[in-house]
Order: sequence, then structure tokens, then C-alpha cells
Amino acid sequence: MIQSRTHNCNELRLANVGEKVTITGWYENMRKVSKNLGFLILRDFYGTTQVVVETEDMMNIIDDVNTESTLLIEGEVRERSSKNPNLPTGDIEVVPEKIEVLGKCIYNALPFEINQSKDADENTRLKYRYLDLRNPAVKSKIVLRSRIVSELRNKMNALDFLEITTPILTCSSPEGARDYLVPSRNHPGKFYALPQAPQQFKQILMASVFDRYFQIAPCFRDEDARADRSPGEFYQLDMEMAFASQEDVFGVIEEVLPPVFEKYGVYKTASKPPFVRIPYLEALDKYGSDKPDLRIDLVLQDATEAVGNCGFGPFEGNVVKAIVVDGFNASRKVIDKICAEVEVQTANKVFWTRVDENGAFVGGIAKFLNESPDKVKAALGLKNGDFIGFAAGKKLVAQKTAGVFRKLLGAASENHMKKDCYEFCWIVDFPMYEIGEESGELEFCHNPFSMPQGGLEALENQDPLDILAYQYDLVCNGVELSSGAVRNHDPEIMIKAFELVGLGEEAVKAKFPAMYNAFCYGAPPHAGIAPGVDRMIMLICGEESIREIIPFPMNKNAMDIMMGAPATVEQKQLDDVHIKICMPEEKK
Repeated sequence: MIQSRTHNCNELRLANVGEKVTITGWYENMRKVSKNLGFLILRDFYGTTQVVVETEDMMNIIDDVNTESTLLIEGEVRERSSKNPNLPTGDIEVVPEKIEVLGKCIYNALPFEINQSKDADENTRLKYRYLDLRNPAVKSKIVLRSRIVSELRNKMNALDFLEITTPILTCSSPEGARDYLVPSRNHPGKFYALPQAPQQFKQILMASVFDRYFQIAPCFRDEDARADRSPGEFYQLDMEMAFASQEDVFGVIEEVLPPVFEKYGVYKTASKPPFVRIPYLEALDKYGSDKPDLRIDLVLQDATEAVGNCGFGPFEGNVVKAIVVDGFNASRKVIDKICAEVEVQTANKVFWTRVDENGAFVGGIAKFLNESPDKVKAALGLKNGDFIGFAAGKKLVAQKTAGVFRKLLGAASENHMKKDCYEFCWIVDFPMYEIGEESGELEFCHNPFSMPQGGLEALENQDPLDILAYQYDLVCNGVELSSGAVRNHDPEIMIKAFELVGLGEEAVKAKFPAMYNAFCYGAPPHAGIAPGVDRMIMLICGEESIREIIPFPMNKNAMDIMMGAPATVEQKQLDDVHIKICMPEEKK
């Protein structure tokens, strides 16, 4: 063993009875029976050991020590008279001959009970993260994270990928999120940026002769927090392949990820290769989402023609999508709760009805449908007992609202969702361009470095909104794990692709000088992807919040309240980097 220990707190067994040992750890608690008898629990990284204090001298030492202090205990191992079958060390105990305080906890009261830290307020947990991590249930997620990352690294190495680290200080690049900027001391008025992703560097590596690259890459984006997104920084399994197609990338991911999910996950089955491929527009039409949860077997149906003229105001002049759920006998209270949650998530109302045992519509909007019940039932393939949910609006609004309704109905039903597996799929054939909601102008829909399907000919001859790209998303259980693409490695095609969104050749050369010039010296076709490590581990652990699997996460306001970041700095530090602070005026 290392340091002064002979054993850790999860190591001693009946075979060690009679041995003199030294163990170290945190003083978890003491059940004191009398002034010369007590049962102390010592906890370290590995587990716990019971220490039986049997003398007044030893008890006097412990009486002056607060829990969570670190102790060194020397003593003899003996067999317990009252064993604990739930503990690996439950057959033995240590009788101390020496107790030494290594590190004092000076506080009599803790901000929370260590083993119940997950019940504490999140900001309190993050402020005292060093205590939160002492909770075995919290610590175990970080241990699992380490093992998963190691497994991913080993699998990529086995597939002949070369791990290469790329720069952290780089230049600002328009990649879809706000940059974190770093002022330059030696170059007044100029800034580095922390990379949103190693996108350009890994593509340049492909143009530099490296064939297969990967890294567990840190990425930095000034974004708001969500349950499945950490603000500030995150990690991804970044990879790129030269002379590769979309299917080559799919093959690698389908070989690497399912075994890792099955080995470490709360569920022990995962999709087998090949994963289902779903075109983007089909995904929206069939599931109401470009990240469908395929554990749910419900699909959307178009009900516009069947119910559009039924006299119900919200349906008139709109696209109407329907979800038919057989065997869904939830109470009115449950249905209302689901409908309210859809409205919270989408800001749009949804509607419902049922078909009773006599074939009539009952409940919800039934009175509008009973005017022509046979038409509606034939169009949607309804039978007695079916529940039908509806969403209406412009096409995309109706689809996405129905998609949320589908997900909630699937989760609430007993026979329409497999809950004990990982269902992967690929969303493919994304549009190359879209009309921006805010700008009203043509914008890239996904990754601006993607190769358009049809190449230069498509860019020159097709309506931009009809052009598809070799872009793809990896989705698992309704969570987007990654976006990827076959890259646009041809300078001529690249210039034309950017021209369509109003960026001329000089602008492209100015914004992406290194990558553009590298491609002008002969670049191979290449493709890649970068699954989010944090999101993968969140799914594997079965956690709802991504902060549970990050050692030192920020809170929802992008603040590290343990370290006190972000923080003010001294004026001299600002002067060194030529920065002047202009605070916004307070609102009156």
C-alpha cells in the first residue's frame, strides 16, 4: 500500500483477523454506547470499515474530534460478533491501539449530511462540492466517468485512430455559439478565443496527411445551461477520418458506442449495428422531432384532411397532426397534466378525445368529431378504446408540438415505451440551408463546412432550400449526442456555398484562412463526428441532469460558486491586457 496505510477501508476480510493494520480515512460517524465503548465508521475512497473503541483513552481522543476529520488508526483486526452482510468489510472490525488526527474538520455542523447530499439545494452542493463528492453515490458517477473515457480511448486506439491534442488558444470563428474571448497582452486590441470545437484543426490535420484522428476534446461555448447541457465547457469524443464517407463514420461509431453503453449503463442492451437511418424531414413528419426517442413506438399521422373542417376553430386553416394510442386508459387528471406540460414546453395547446366501446368519440373535442365519425376513424385507422391526441398550427409548429405530445404520451403509457434499453438512430439528409427565424435571410441550417449533396452542380442549379447536405446527427433515447458531416474539402465548392449566404470569396479567406489555404494544396475527402462525452455519460448513468456527472460543474447561471468565478480582477491585470470595463447602465 501507499503512504502510511497497510490497507484501505474496503479491503479487510476474515483472512486478516489477528493482523496489526493501519487504515486512514474520514471520520463518518460514531455510535457511542458508553464512555468506553463506541462504534466508529471510517470512510475512504474505497469504502468503510468499522472501528470499535473500547477504552476511555481512545474515546477521549474521539470526543474532541468533529466528524469528517481525517484519521489514522492503528489496531488489530478481529471478527465481528454481529456481522453486516451488506458491507464488503461487514465480517470484521478494527480495535484501535492508536488514533491520530491527520486533518481537523473545524466545523461542528456540516452544510448537509454527506450521505444525503443529493437532497440538498443545488447551489449548496456546488458551493461545497468537495463535501458533495465525499458522498459515495456522487463519487461513483465521477469514477464511472473516468472508466468510460478510458474505455472510449482504448477502443479508438484499437481502431488505429491517433490521439492528437489541438490548441486551446485560437482565433474566433463563426461556429454558431458565442466565443469566450481572451485578450492578448503582447498584441493590444487583439483577442484569442477558446475553441467552440476543434473543427478547423481536425480538418487541417486531414489535409496534412493524418488519416484517423481523435481526442477527448474540451470545448468552450458561452451558452445558457440546460439539463443536458453544461454552460461554459464540455467534452466530446472528437474524431475525423480521411478518404472517408458518411458510412465509414457510422461504422466506427456503431462499433465503439454500443458495447460501452451495455457495459457501464443502467440498461444492459443497446442497438446493434446498423443503427436506423431516418431522413430529417421524415423524422419531423413521423416523430415530430429531429431527435426522436425510438423506445416509443408511437408515430404521428396527418389528420388535416380528416378533421380540418370539423368546426373546431384551432384546426381551421392549419396542419393537424394526430397521435393514436391504444390501451391508454389514463384519468382525466393525468391527461390534463400531460396537455399542460406540452403547453409549457411548446407554448402551444394540444387537444384530445377517445373512441368508446360503442364507437363514438367521447371527452375532449368529441362533439366536433361526432359529426363525421366514420371519416375520422377511417383516416386514422381508429378502433374502439383508442385515445387520440391532436396538435395544430403551421406545419413545423404542428409537428414539433405533436412530437412533445408523443413523447409524454409514450412515457405515460404502459405498453408503448421500452424503458430498459438504449435506442440509437442516425438522422440524415439535413437541409443545407434554411431561412433564419430572426434574420429572415438564407442561413446554413447545420454545419457550414458540410459537403452539399450534388456538389457544385446542386449549388449552381437547385433552389438552395431544396439542397440536402451530407450531415447527420447521432441520437440516443431522444437525446442528441452529436452532429457530424462529410466535409466540404473543395475550395471552389466552399466559396460557392458561402456565397449563397452572402459571404464572398474574400470574406471566406479572411474568416477561415488556414483551412481554406490548406485545402488549396490538395485535401482528401474527409468526414467526422464528435459525440458529447458528458451527455453520453449522463445517459449511461441514468441521470436527468448533466451536472451530476461533471466533477466541478457550473450552476445554471454559468457560475462556479465554489471558486467564485466569474470574478472581478485587479486594475493592473486589466491594464496589462489593455482592457477598459464599461458597465451597462442600471435599469431604472
